[in-house]
Amino acid sequence: MTYEPSLNVDFFTRQALPAPRVTVDQARRIAAEHFGLAVRAESLGSQQDANFLLVHDDGTPAAVLKIANPVFTGTEIDAQDTAADLIADAQPGLRLATVLRDADGNRRTATVDTDGGPVTARLLHHLPGGTFSGSRHLAPRTAAAMGRIAGQVSTTLSSFRHAGLDRVLQWDPRHADRVVARLLDHVPEANRRAAVEAATAEAWAAVLEVADRLPRQAVHLDLTDDNLVRSPHSRLPLPDGIIDFGDLTDTWAVCELAMPLSSMLHHDGMEPHHVLTAVRAFHEVRPLSADEAAALWPLVVLRTATLVVSGRHQAAVDGDNAYVNAALDREWRMFEQATAVPAAVMTNLITKTLGLPRSRTTALAPVQLLVAEVDPVGIRVLDLSVEADTMDHGAWLEETADDRLAATLLARGAAAVATRYGQARLTAAPALSAVSPATIATGIELWLDEPAFLQAPGDGEMLAAVPGHAAVTCGPHVLHLSLPDTVRPALPAATPVRAGDRLVALPAGTRVHISLQQHDAPTIPPLVRPEYAAGWLALTADPAPLIGLLAAGTAPEDELLARREATFATAQEYYYDNPPRMERGWRHHMVSAEGRSYLDMVNNVTPLGHAHPRVEQAISRQLRRLNTNSRFHYAAVVEFTERLAALLPDPLDTVFLVNSGSEAVDLAIRLAIGATGRHDVVALREAYHGWTYASDAVSTSLQDNPNALATRPAWVHTVDSPNSYRGRWRGPDAGNYAPEAVQIIDDLAASGRPAGAFLSEPYYGNAGGVALPDGYLEQVYAAVRRHGGLAIADEIQVGYGRLGNWFWGFEQQQVIPDIVCVAKAMGNGHPLGAVITTRAIADRYRDQGYFFSSTGGSPVSSTAGLTVLDALRDEDLQGNAVRTGARLKGALQALAAHHSLIGAVHGSGLYLGLELVRDPITLEPATEETAELCDRMLDLGVIVQPTGDHLNILKIKPPLCVDLTAVDYFTHTLDRALTELGHRNNGSTSSPIRHHPDFDTVSRP
Repeated sequence: MTYEPSLNVDFFTRQALPAPRVTVDQARRIAAEHFGLAVRAESLGSQQDANFLLVHDDGTPAAVLKIANPVFTGTEIDAQDTAADLIADAQPGLRLATVLRDADGNRRTATVDTDGGPVTARLLHHLPGGTFSGSRHLAPRTAAAMGRIAGQVSTTLSSFRHAGLDRVLQWDPRHADRVVARLLDHVPEANRRAAVEAATAEAWAAVLEVADRLPRQAVHLDLTDDNLVRSPHSRLPLPDGIIDFGDLTDTWAVCELAMPLSSMLHHDGMEPHHVLTAVRAFHEVRPLSADEAAALWPLVVLRTATLVVSGRHQAAVDGDNAYVNAALDREWRMFEQATAVPAAVMTNLITKTLGLPRSRTTALAPVQLLVAEVDPVGIRVLDLSVEADTMDHGAWLEETADDRLAATLLARGAAAVATRYGQARLTAAPALSAVSPATIATGIELWLDEPAFLQAPGDGEMLAAVPGHAAVTCGPHVLHLSLPDTVRPALPAATPVRAGDRLVALPAGTRVHISLQQHDAPTIPPLVRPEYAAGWLALTADPAPLIGLLAAGTAPEDELLARREATFATAQEYYYDNPPRMERGWRHHMVSAEGRSYLDMVNNVTPLGHAHPRVEQAISRQLRRLNTNSRFHYAAVVEFTERLAALLPDPLDTVFLVNSGSEAVDLAIRLAIGATGRHDVVALREAYHGWTYASDAVSTSLQDNPNALATRPAWVHTVDSPNSYRGRWRGPDAGNYAPEAVQIIDDLAASGRPAGAFLSEPYYGNAGGVALPDGYLEQVYAAVRRHGGLAIADEIQVGYGRLGNWFWGFEQQQVIPDIVCVAKAMGNGHPLGAVITTRAIADRYRDQGYFFSSTGGSPVSSTAGLTVLDALRDEDLQGNAVRTGARLKGALQALAAHHSLIGAVHGSGLYLGLELVRDPITLEPATEETAELCDRMLDLGVIVQPTGDHLNILKIKPPLCVDLTAVDYFTHTLDRALTELGHRNNGSTSSPIRHHPDFDTVSRP
């Protein structure tokens, strides 16, 4: 590539560009003498300029004083200012740090003398909000917004022409090879120097392949986290402002995107796949060509290599520049992340993300099968996917599960056993992991029971032959054979081979890894992480045809979510904007189709844990025998209702069985109305009880129904939520809630409409596990009963031992309700609910007719309910809620001392709520922060969701089988996520959480 002489700055003639030496006092005098401003100055960091925030006496910003590097000409500075004005006019949704103008419309600039000679000073608009500098994790929508802004700038500048664009900058990737070569020796560590040199050479070669086809234009070239400004109106970090046009130049247009991408890579928890949202957002505004997509990641690598060598060089020539020295570590982090995944893999991912045409080669039909004398008919395929029956009962967690399963198939007569290419292998997934494990197979495993030999599938050449490994050309691919270390290939490297030539002899019981890879592919692991799988698999082909099996074929694009939205009512929402596809559960884990295990901290529907063997076996056995409705006579319904009634205090001795909590609450209301003859019901605000007409009518949670308070029927009356943390009465004053509720009940009776029932959760579940004030239910129950009404306890969420110290929530309040509603936990995922009341109340239902539920109390449902009760008892799960819940709550309380966002830890046992607030005094709900935290926790392998009317409380209600290791992992991960999202208190460094070495997984692709 040739270079034309530059009319303006040329890095290679200057090389050293130290920032102007201007003190804070000098900046103040410049503002006063040249711009008439009586202000104080505060230094702002910069690599090659001198920047100062000018502040009035009252603390309000006046402007930014920018003193340009003296090597920059007036023409260059005019280009920068003109480009900023152009974008400000064209993109009204963006804020630009344009030059201030005087009353005549002239830019406020001046030439001032400094110790280093005359320089150009300008007054720029100050953009409030702050930049994205620092290590805070960038959420997907933040990354997308950065990419979108880069696209807007690129589109706006596409036709901008100016003589000041003709520059040779060290930051321009068109000169990256020369910059790195010139400055590489400033990197003192030999290993880092070698890594930068090698990565630069590889990336530069990739760019040169398409360089002549890359469009050029004016480019800001520095839309990084340091130069994008946060919107002051957004609760979460979202950019809407742009500063610093000092690197404006004419270069490849795609560089506008490469710059922000590289800057994202040093942020906590960010790795290459996280920036794909920015690539997609840029492409939606300013479409990338196939050539630009091919160049993009190599340009990211070149950018980070340039930053590393330039930072070291600048530190040497400008040693007291704090901004430069502070950046050295993060620049190396960017380079490490940019090169952590081969550029070819990232290019394939980018191509797929943008929906650009992709080409893949397939394996040629073999002339000879790879395994001699083994009939493909006798080869059994071993399914190791999430949906395989062999993965049941936690079998996937066994360390050698795949070898054991293969041995079983061989023992049953299989000639060989092979796995599937491209499949997510669940056996590679640990139970707990902050980083997605490598589960996607880039080849196949082959187990052979008898001695055998492998032969060349076609003509080719032996490329590698060492103990444990052989590689031979195979059409457009290279066939790699990974063997036991004791096995030597039969032919030396560089030997021509003919189809059928013996490659290696294998002893009995050998396991071989077979893969087909492109000739120029980087080293490809046997298993890769799901986020990068499409990039890796594009460099491979399915080797199954080489052993006589059909190729797996290309997996279709996952359109399952779109299909769901097309047929499943959208009112039935799902967790997360981009939800993982869950296809398996085991104990307190849920497993995605990609083979990642997530810690489940929300599923109170399965108190015994997912896929509990006793429940599964009992239900299956009963289904084989009989399942009908409860009007038939059979033992299970009798035994179950006896057991259930025995768990309640007298006089609660009569049971109705239904299918859900909503039905249970609906039936309870009907029972109260029938028994009392009164239709009015009193309920707590901010509560949720179900979706049927009656249960929805008494549900006043604004998150479940924003219009709940305005649309409830006239027979529903509400009393204040007795929340002792954020309600009207707090702390010791919470005792006022009960007399107020009593007064409302008395007033209803005085008006001639005495309440037929008072309904509430005895432990405030929907508010995040907030305990009711002591004595609350005792006073309210007495009031409603005094006027002839009944007390209904909704135990659907908090009952069945979840609170630890109490099996039922009403026990904590030391009261006995008249009607109890139960569901969720009863069937461990099987639809089952119950209403338990007195015989007298139950008999009054006859006045309304008879009651019947087709599957409520069926033989299968009753068997499921009995088995759950047995397991709760035999496995001491209520005791586990006490012990493990105490450990968990204590750890959460310890976290609160280190993260000001944590306002309170509510709850008991394994029904806990972590309330997040922006201010400990006003208790302003941290709604957006909670949602962002839940998303980050999902990235780190934990499922947790918000609750409460403000959606600012983490609801923590895992299966009751959750163990100490899991809750330690949860609190460790929560501490990490809060820290990465910038919520750790200033000065708080040591974590209060006990650390486990297995939890400290570094995010590496």
